[in-house]
Amino acid sequence: MQSAAFSLFSPSSIPSLKLGKFGSNPRFDPIRVSSSFSDSKQPDLSASSNAVSIPSLPKRSWSLSSSSAFPLRAWTSVPSDSKADLFEVKATVAESAGEGEKSGSLAKTLVLGLLFGLWYLFNIYFNIYNKQVLKVYHYPVTVSVIQFSVGTVLVVLMWTFNLYKRPKITGAQLAAILPLAVVHILGNLFTNMSLGKVAVSFTHTIKAMEPFFSVVLSAMFLGELPTLWVVGSLLPIVGGVALASVTEASFNWAGFWSAMASNLANQSRNVLSKKVMVKKEDSLDNITLFSIITIMSFILLAPVAILMEGVKFTPAYLQSAGLNVKEVVVRTLLAALCFHAYQQVSYMILQRVSPVTHSVGNCVKRVVVIVSSVLFFKTPVLPINSLGTGIALAGVFLYSRVKRIKPTAKAA
Repeated sequence: MQSAAFSLFSPSSIPSLKLGKFGSNPRFDPIRVSSSFSDSKQPDLSASSNAVSIPSLPKRSWSLSSSSAFPLRAWTSVPSDSKADLFEVKATVAESAGEGEKSGSLAKTLVLGLLFGLWYLFNIYFNIYNKQVLKVYHYPVTVSVIQFSVGTVLVVLMWTFNLYKRPKITGAQLAAILPLAVVHILGNLFTNMSLGKVAVSFTHTIKAMEPFFSVVLSAMFLGELPTLWVVGSLLPIVGGVALASVTEASFNWAGFWSAMASNLANQSRNVLSKKVMVKKEDSLDNITLFSIITIMSFILLAPVAILMEGVKFTPAYLQSAGLNVKEVVVRTLLAALCFHAYQQVSYMILQRVSPVTHSVGNCVKRVVVIVSSVLFFKTPVLPINSLGTGIALAGVFLYSRVKRIKPTAKAA
């Protein structure tokens, strides 16, 4: 770049140069000529008839273009632009890196937003299709087995086609996962039983009590005492659920206690995952853990369903019961697909966000499911009932926020 600023002082324009007082065997460097000689000590250039008298040169450095094969060296008398160039290069690289980070962050945000949208959408359709089936087909254990069986098929296909890495499971890991699979079965089974007895909106209003069971079980089995903020957030949850239950048009005790049992089972699973899960170096990621739990749930529940309800999901039985075989089968399979999909997406979200953010998202999801089910099924809702549901859900949101507040350590 500097070659463009300075012209080349060609040595061919000087026929002969003799330098005095610079050693017996002087060497003339054709690459650069410097004016570092002071005016009082000018070299003697008149020893030859062909010598050319060179006037005092201005104090600057001459350099060849960058295409020269000779090395170029900057003289101290010349202010170098290398630092400015380096700064410019670094600034350009930093700017490019910043743009890359922004684009990467935007892409991650879009993916996370898409996952949240799918989580809510699959949950809405699961509750709608599941309610339609359970309303006419009163075999919740069989319905639960079908849901686990569809999930098992999807997991096997995912592992077979390497869509997700198939894990290597040890006996110790299976023993640790077994209690989680049992409470997973109970949680989903009791939810289906509740959906078959009461409105979808009421089931999810009762399931808003999950934080209450989480706090109680964590205190009992993990020794995690709640803060005053957490205890305070539980009051509107309990009060709102009680108010909604008293004013619920579809209320019955079977549906109420089934939903409560579902809360107990689901929160027991969370406590057990902390209590009996294998050590960290042998632990599994969330998606793999959910996949194994799904397969184990199907294997454990299938014989129980046959013993309790028999084989009642055949075209012959459905037809003899006066049901539309195609509608029941299609909606059951769609509900099972949405059931597995929304839980799979839920675990994918949990890998990307903090548990608190996931809890807030779950609270919003419950609101979306309640509103959509009320609109779809045209469920009669009294104003006082809506108020109770709103208070309970506000308490759940408050709980998810105050969970961030850590208890202050007492000074020794």
